[in-house]
Amino acid sequence: MTRVLLIEDDPAVRKGVELALRRRGHEIESAASGETGLLALDRAQPELVLLDLMLPGMSGLEVCRRIRETRQIPIIILSARGDDIDMVVGLEAGADDYIVKPASGEVLEARMKAVLRRVVPPAPLGPDGTPAAGGTPATGPETHGALTVDRAALLVAKNGTELVLAPSELKLLLFLSATPGQVFSRQQLLEQVWEHSFYGDARLVDACVMRLRGKVEDDPRHPLYVQTVRGFGYRFGPL
Repeated sequence: MTRVLLIEDDPAVRKGVELALRRRGHEIESAASGETGLLALDRAQPELVLLDLMLPGMSGLEVCRRIRETRQIPIIILSARGDDIDMVVGLEAGADDYIVKPASGEVLEARMKAVLRRVVPPAPLGPDGTPAAGGTPATGPETHGALTVDRAALLVAKNGTELVLAPSELKLLLFLSATPGQVFSRQQLLEQVWEHSFYGDARLVDACVMRLRGKVEDDPRHPLYVQTVRGFGYRFGPL
């Protein structure tokens, strides 16, 4: 069971999502506006937020930004607007995933599970970037320049100060830093970090990389850690 906060102003959509998730054993707290959603966040202490973009009063984007200021809780945007601009803006605001509604209960369940798994340390990787059989995770914190990565505690610090990373940002950093210098395509990252086995949307990766660079890099325009390899994808370092 997962405690879910649904922030959605459309009563019909709200009822449909509540019914679909309760049937699957989840505990749902609902709010019809951004303001009441933020209040419910403190009261209900959810494990995941489903957030509509088009809300009365405070927009879903502003709600997302405010949550991201202090919390690492997974956020999935649930919106009827699937055009490029809305999707990119939503992801840049700090969302971990983006679902265009209407969406079936099966889709919601699958994407929720994938996002929640991002708070679990990734398996150690072999030379080909796939999980190594019989391997064990690193036992102590790793140092990469100014960054300290503690895989067991799921913590990342820069110059001794802990960083507040969204689940997708954290898992992306853990995944890339496990094999410094190895290049991964956007599709590989979609499959490994977002668990999108189909041909997914590379904007999820690019938006997450941009947000992550804003937190770990001194100069995001000249990244030391999350580097672009033009025509191929991304790599961690080399430093």
